[in-house]
Amino acid sequence: MKKHIAILAGGDSSESVISLQSAEQVRQIIDKSKFQTYTVYVKGSEWVLTSDQYCDMVVNKDDFSFTYQGTKIKFDFALIMIHGTPGENGRLQSYFELLKIPYSTSDSFVSALTFNKFACKSFLRPYGVPMADAILIRKHQAFDEAEIIERLGLPCFVKPNNGGSSFGTSKVKKAEDLKAAIVFAFKEDHEVIIESFIKGTEVSNGILITKNEYLRLPVTEIDTDNEFFDYDAKYNGKTREITPARLPEHVLSDIQNRTKQIYEWLDCKGVVRVDYIVQDEIPYFLEINTIPGMSSESIIPKQVRHLNLSVSDFITTIIEDRSQS
Repeated sequence: MKKHIAILAGGDSSESVISLQSAEQVRQIIDKSKFQTYTVYVKGSEWVLTSDQYCDMVVNKDDFSFTYQGTKIKFDFALIMIHGTPGENGRLQSYFELLKIPYSTSDSFVSALTFNKFACKSFLRPYGVPMADAILIRKHQAFDEAEIIERLGLPCFVKPNNGGSSFGTSKVKKAEDLKAAIVFAFKEDHEVIIESFIKGTEVSNGILITKNEYLRLPVTEIDTDNEFFDYDAKYNGKTREITPARLPEHVLSDIQNRTKQIYEWLDCKGVVRVDYIVQDEIPYFLEINTIPGMSSESIIPKQVRHLNLSVSDFITTIIEDRSQS
């Protein structure tokens, strides 16, 4: 009997468009001999089905089900494809934990921790993970631009502390531009993180650890003519993603080992992607994505295909492993 799989998409952040692309790609390639899929669009308190004959049917959040022609269908598994809130910050995970419904990602605590860039860096710093110096500012909190620049230097990066896809992110080169960059980041989040600039090669490395296997994905180099790997570079073809990255073998191995350590220290589950800047052969941690993009052009599917593996089988592995949790 096929499992009823809900593919959750949308969400309440600027990343909802990317989420819909990931969900649609997963829906197309998932193993339909094993799974009956339903796309569930999540926007605030509105949860509706958007797939096939079930379009616009409302999800009953009391037990995560819907009723079709008098028959109640309860979902067996939640495949969370929501980048940003409420999918990546632990809120959906908390809901599924209360209902005891298995889902595809790290648990609610880990999701909340990793989504908060400053908190995640603070957690990993005692383990000796190299990373840029950072300052956190909350909305309505006073800040001294001169003190920030004295500590972090220029250029520096200004980002929403809880967010992704580079929305609200700026590379600040001049002191007079810092305040405007902070205001810009506050449009996306109530907290802003400012990080010192590390010049080097940006790379990204995926990983999946299940009860039975450790899938060591290759390292991808991010090469862009833009100032940084911003939204335009990520989604509008302004970048070259080179797999494996053009780095010495011992550096690539070091990055993969570091990714595994970070995954285990944080107690991640499912597939994650860790981003770094490599300077003088040292990988400096940037951030971790616990719900990485899964569109056809996303980094994780490309890394899976580079190993001559099926992305469909990869998704099956995640569902079967997390269903046993």
